[in-house]
Formats: sequence, structure tokens, C-alpha cells
Amino acid sequence: MNRRKHTRTSDSVGETLKLRKIIACERCHSHKIKCSGGQPCAKCRVVGCAAECRYPARDRQVKVSESYLEQILAENRRLKEQSGSSANTPKAEQGERSTLGTDPELSQPVEGTPDEGNTSVRNPLIGDRAWFQAYDPSAPPIFVGEAACTAFATRFRQFLTGSSTTTVHIRRTQYVKEENIAAANAGKILWPSLQQARLLVKIALRQISCIYHVLLRKSTMEKLEEIYRTEDFECTVNQCKFFALFAFGEAYSMRSEPSSGSRVPGTSYFARSLSLVQVLPERTSITHLETLLLLSLFSYYLNRRHSAYVLIGSAMRLGLCIGLNHNIPESQCIDPIERQHRVRIWWTIYIFDRMWASKMGLPSQILDDDIHLDMPSITSPTHLYEEQFSDAEYIQANINLARIVGDTTAQVYSRRKYTETFLQRVQKLLKALKNWVDTLPEHLRLNVDEPEMNRKHITSIHLAFNQCVILTTRPTLLHLLKLNDAREDADITSRESISQPVLTLGEACIHAARHSHSLILTKWINGSLPVFGYFHAHYLFSSCLVLAMSSFVTIGSPADLGAFETGLEVLSSMSENGNLAASEFYHNLEQVKGCLDRFRAKRQPDIPRRRQPSATTAGLDVTFTSAPLALSTTATAPTDTASRPFSTPVPDFVYTQPGPTSGPNTGYIQGQEDPLVARELGGGFTTAMAFMEPTMQDFLAQSDLDLGLLHPVEAFMNDSENLYSGHEFS
Repeated sequence: MNRRKHTRTSDSVGETLKLRKIIACERCHSHKIKCSGGQPCAKCRVVGCAAECRYPARDRQVKVSESYLEQILAENRRLKEQSGSSANTPKAEQGERSTLGTDPELSQPVEGTPDEGNTSVRNPLIGDRAWFQAYDPSAPPIFVGEAACTAFATRFRQFLTGSSTTTVHIRRTQYVKEENIAAANAGKILWPSLQQARLLVKIALRQISCIYHVLLRKSTMEKLEEIYRTEDFECTVNQCKFFALFAFGEAYSMRSEPSSGSRVPGTSYFARSLSLVQVLPERTSITHLETLLLLSLFSYYLNRRHSAYVLIGSAMRLGLCIGLNHNIPESQCIDPIERQHRVRIWWTIYIFDRMWASKMGLPSQILDDDIHLDMPSITSPTHLYEEQFSDAEYIQANINLARIVGDTTAQVYSRRKYTETFLQRVQKLLKALKNWVDTLPEHLRLNVDEPEMNRKHITSIHLAFNQCVILTTRPTLLHLLKLNDAREDADITSRESISQPVLTLGEACIHAARHSHSLILTKWINGSLPVFGYFHAHYLFSSCLVLAMSSFVTIGSPADLGAFETGLEVLSSMSENGNLAASEFYHNLEQVKGCLDRFRAKRQPDIPRRRQPSATTAGLDVTFTSAPLALSTTATAPTDTASRPFSTPVPDFVYTQPGPTSGPNTGYIQGQEDPLVARELGGGFTTAMAFMEPTMQDFLAQSDLDLGLLHPVEAFMNDSENLYSGHEFS
């Protein structure tokens, strides 16, 4: 026993001595003798040179540049923060605050301008705690996702008012409540006549299937004929699916449905389908998944976003149970149409999951690594394929865009910690977006010369693309707005004091907003904007927020203020026609406009005068001419400009470049270009235009090292002054 113990001890000492050989001091190394390690080592203590005992690895002198040392220090700080404890614990929060308060490179400079030398891995856009808003004392508070456009509107209003405690999130009340759905389902809802059923289903297929694959077109019509021929009206599965289709048909063909107690036509059919659909089937079917997709999509027409998210979550879980995320062997599903239908149903679930999550700032429900399924493709025979399916390349583009949207929500708005800096993540996302638009097939590109000729699905996917660009870049635009405001307070007018990547991202955001605004107004003027649709109202609201911000920054223009108020009028009209989403967004924009008015009135004496608009919206008479999309304006002077400090340019509907770009009467610096280019409504814009700018190309070409060390923006967004700090609302 003692021998074993002695052997272990000897081995232990031997191992220790082996390890210590690598740190021999200079004296032992030069005499080629064994060093005991330590400082001083045992032999140096014996010979009396303990004070001179040095270790080469520690005292070696190497000449390096100062910039290299700064890079090493920055990397060291980054690694320390990455290995720190979770930021959600009070102890971690206290440690982070103390670090920010003591480290001179992480604290705010005395002059009030941000230090852009920090490469922190923390997400600079949001606080450490989730944002909750208490709407009803008897119910749990509602989580407010930072990626949601309404949340961004609240953050913008908080900036305008200068208060994050009194300016709270606006309560969402414009949606169809559970009691309204129950009332709509209370009466006896019967199948319509065969002729009416055909019309409603054809309308639904026409409006939906060109954008999303939710069912087989020919098979659906054949099944409808079979039901009426056999009078098999009692089958619950068929009733759920076709009543959901009838709801879409009514929403696109009727103006109101007074009998249901809802503003949205089709609510009665939706309510009956929702009451009959099986929520927890032990064995699901493709038809059941089709119904869940239809009900999830129609929930947005009722402005029931949470219901839509839950329904698509159920569809995804059920799809996983039957392996829709895997390729099925041909031996188990011989029919190529059925196999392709399975593939497309899964990818529609995937698209809805990513898109719905981004609308509310919620996480996606499946990782891309867990999907082992081919992309949609063309099957043979071709004539059967064309009868059942829409364009495969369009769906592929939609899938790829949804993947980028999911990555944007995770990398820009989540509280995860990343090894890359914020700008590195944004650059990666913009590279993916640029690749998406560069590889878009020609038949899916916009008709720039005749924008009114663009088909619905083409406009839809480009609006979704613009929204993704806005989602990626608008936090930086709000950051830029804060920088401008801080510089005006400090009387700093130098444009060069703000790094070029920040300006570049802001310009991309503004361009995407102008493009979406023009596309939607084109559809509105042509009468092709869906009355009860959700997404056009959402995209218009998102673009209006950016255009309002654009009117205050140097890279924007006061003319964007007119586009903001035009969007406000369109949302007002949509709201009056019964669009619930438009009602919510219009109410939000009204609150934003009120804050803008007060902010403008308060800051007017301090803001350097830029080109002033020639008339206000109150004194603007807009009339249409015979030419397509041409607008003429007649302006009348406002009666009281002092009471309306928030004036808007003329004309509302057209981006123009009024007058010279420089000179004594323009308010712009000599030689500096006016950021607005003369373009008529919907014309002249291209989706890829933001990526063609030389500054954007330079930004995308920069290395990770440059973005990580030369152009970070995190330091401005620390715990005490965070862009998206939500601590007050937890």
C-alpha cells in the first residue's frame, strides 16, 4: 500500500517536473541544467541570483506597432466579455455596469460623442432583459419583440420625446377578439351554392396560390365538384379546408359582412373552420396541414398575429411528426405530384414560420440544420405540373428570402452572444441579400419602366425583400439619428465625424423604404391594393417610419416627410374601409406624428435650416391627370405656419429634386449632392439600387478585421444609454 502511494507520488512529481521544464529561467537554460520552475527557481535562490532570475517567454522584447497592441487589447476585452457569465443575472449586470463605468475605452467621452473603438460581442441594440408591457391587470403582460415594427415605432417615439418611461408601447386593440369569433360561429353556417362556391374558391386560388403553395389547384377544384356531386357535406376535414377557402374568397370579393359582427368579410367561414379543425390529431394528414396554413394566413386578415404564430407552430410540429423535413423515398410515395406537394407544403410552413416570427420579434421554431429536404422543383409530366403548381423558381426565391429574414431576427434583434461584432453580422446579412437579388431570375424582376404592370406575386416578393433590408439596417438609422441629435446639441456639424459604414447602412434603409412606399402607392392608385390584406399595410407602416426619420438626418431629405404623411392618409383610408391592421398602424403613426410635431417645434430654433418645403399638407390640393401615375399639385399657403411647425414638401406622391443642389437658398453645402434623385412614383427604382452605391460596395468588401476594429458602433449603445434598452418595462 505504501509502495503504491510512493509510486503515485513519484509519478506525480515527475509529471510536474516535466511540465515545468517548458518554463526554465534564463540562467538554467544557458547552463543547460534542470530548472525547478517558480520565480525565483531553487537553483537561483541557492547561488544568490534570485533577483535576476528571468523567464525568456515573459521578458522577451519585441518591437510591435501601437495599432497592433490596440488590436490585442480589444481582442482581450472581447474574449473576457464572451467568457463572462450570463447577462441576465443581476450579478452579471452589475459587473458589466462597473466595467463600463471604469474602462475609459468603454465609457462615453466627455465631449458627448460616442467612442467607436469598442468591439464588444454583446448585442448593442437591445437591453439585457426582455420587454414586457402590461395591458390588462388580470392577464399576464405581453412580450414585445424588438424586431416588431410597432416596437420600433415606440423606440422612435421614445427618442422624440426624450423619455423611455412615459412613452410606452401602444396597446393593440384593433383585432377580432375571441367573443367576436364565437358570435360569428353562433349561427348556422351552410355551404354556399355550387356556383358561389366555385367563385369563392377560384378567387382564393387566384389571390393566394400565386404567392404561397397551400394546396393543389386542380385537385382542389375537382374535390369541390365531387363534394357537391355526392352531397358529402358532413366530412369535417373537407368542411374545414373549404370553409377556410370561402373565407378568403369573401375577403377578396366583398366589402363588409355585417351579419358576422366583424369588419372583415369571411369571418363566419373562418370561425366555423377554426371551430371544427382538430388541434391535436394523433395522426395528421396533408389536408389538415393545408387547413392550418389557410387559417394561419387568414388570422393576419383579422390582425390576430399571435393566433397565426401558434397555428403555424402546430403545423410545423405536425409536419415534423410525419417527416416533412426529409425527402420521402419514391417507393413510399410513387406519385410525383404528391411528393412535390409534400415538399412545397413543408417549405410554405417554413416561410410562414420565419416571416411570422419576424413580424413579432419571436424566435423561429426550427433550425436550418434540421431540414434535409430538396428545394421545390419542376416535375414530369409538365402539363400535370402546370395544372397543380406555381413557379418553382419563385418559391425557391421566397424560401431563400425567408431564411435571411430568420437570420436577421436572430442576429440583429436577439440577446444571443456572437463572436462577430454587430457590423460584421450586418455585413454578412447584406451580402446574403445582395446575392439574393443578384441571382433572382429575370422573370421575377420588377418592371421599372411600367411599374403598374407588375404582377401581384412579383411586387409581393420585392416588398418582402425591402422589408428585410429595412429590418437589417433601421437600428443603425436610429443610431445615426441619435448621433445627429447629439452633434446638434454639441454644435458639431462635421459629417466626417460619423463613420462611413453607419451612413451607408442608413442610406440603404432609406432607399428600401422609398422603394416600398412607391410600390404600394402605385398599387393604391391603380386600385389593386387588397382592402383587407395585412402585409401591404404593414410594409407601408414600416416604410413611413423610416421616411419620417429620414427627414431629420443628413443623408435623408425633408421631402421624405411628405411621403410619410401620404402613407398616413393611405392607412387612414384603408382603416375606414375595414382593414384592422391598417387601423392599428394608422393609430401608431398618428402618435408618431404628434411626437414629430412637438419635437420639430421644440428643436426648430436649434436645427440648422435646410431646404424648406413650399407648402403644407393642409394646403395641398392633389389632382390626377390623364397620364398614368402623373400627378399635378396646387399649393396654397398655410394660414398659420407657427401652429404647424411640421410642414411637408410638395408634391406628396412624387419624389422630386426641387431646384439646385447647392447655393444660398437651398440650405445644402456647396458641392454636396441632394440625396433625393428625381424619380416619378414607382418608376426609376430598382430593388438592387441600394447595393450599387460605391459606399455600399466598399462596406461589403471590407474584411472582418476592418469591421471589427475600425468601424464598430457598439460603444454608443451601452447599458446606460442603450438603443433598445428595455429595463424600464420588465
